[in-house]
Amino acid sequence: MRVGERLALPLRRRGLMLPLVDRYLLSEVGKALLAILITLMLIVTSMLFLRTLEEVSLGALNADLVLRFLGLQLVRDTSTLLPPSFFLAALGGLGRLARDSELVALNACGIGPRRLYRALFLLALPVALVTGLFALILQPWASAGIAEIRLAQKDQATQVAGLQAGRFYVEDDGQSIIYVGSITKEKRLERVFLLSRQGKKTQLVVSDTGSHRVEQTTGDHLVTLNDGHRFDGNAGEGDYMIGEFREYLLRIDGQGPEPTGIKKNSTVPSRVLLASPDPAAQGELQHRIAAPLAIFTLLLVAVPLIAISPRQKTTGRLVLAFLAYFTFFNLQQLAETWLENGTTPLWLTSFWYQLLVVALVYLVMLPETLWYRGLRERLRHRVPAAA
Repeated sequence: MRVGERLALPLRRRGLMLPLVDRYLLSEVGKALLAILITLMLIVTSMLFLRTLEEVSLGALNADLVLRFLGLQLVRDTSTLLPPSFFLAALGGLGRLARDSELVALNACGIGPRRLYRALFLLALPVALVTGLFALILQPWASAGIAEIRLAQKDQATQVAGLQAGRFYVEDDGQSIIYVGSITKEKRLERVFLLSRQGKKTQLVVSDTGSHRVEQTTGDHLVTLNDGHRFDGNAGEGDYMIGEFREYLLRIDGQGPEPTGIKKNSTVPSRVLLASPDPAAQGELQHRIAAPLAIFTLLLVAVPLIAISPRQKTTGRLVLAFLAYFTFFNLQQLAETWLENGTTPLWLTSFWYQLLVVALVYLVMLPETLWYRGLRERLRHRVPAAA
């Protein structure tokens, strides 16, 4: 006997080591979970990265904040990726065992669905704990960080009402044209060009430098130009005027007062939401709790959707799996919206959709269960005897 086997033998006797079948099932589903999660994270990261670069190109985000902004978005969205990843991993891992007739062999040895539930529960428990950590603690922290970055970018905007460095900004149907040559890291405007047509008069303003800020009370954009020249009138006419200025103020109408703080429920810590009687706050809290709870709910749904025998039809189960998947997450959004709007009472919570999906799947799969077949056979034998 090897040294490793002699050391493992006492552990097996004490019940501290998982049985071989459980370890095998955990290994198959765990590898599938890791592969699916990495794939989804890469897809989400690439999409978020492209959106972040688009915001940088539009001037709505500082280039120095790209990595931090992207990291906060990934932390915020991780809790929403774990439940579908676990569901797909359970279907994929057990489906592979079913295709290779391994589930049939296990079932012949007395290892049925109850043992599958036990093994998968050992994997679902740590996954649910990690999901709860991201959903209840890290998600509001990341959302608050994202909101702070966006709020800071509004206060120190690198764009003027949508204006970008090196491009023309046209408003009032072409009556006003603004151009900024470049914008420094200190948010200073350089090589500013302004053309304004008011009736038959034309006004042209050029400046080497300038600055921009947003007026908090009105939300208007205030552009201050320094050390420039102003040309009033139409070229070639007698009333044409040329002047110089040290400071020139330009006001561009905004879209109302700028926000002064972060007020979204998604940024509020979970302990604060727990003490709030507001339906919107309770809806946000239950949205976070639904993520780890969905791990166990999807576990209950995944096992009966696996065809143990290769002779069983897999097409219908596959269609039912996709229907259950999309129904689950669509009903989640609907239930949370109804709770926040007051359509459903607070005592009902927003978790009723999880019980509904489990009940529907088991109801559809009921005719294929051994219990139902045995009951049907007993009823069939009793009918002739009674006759």
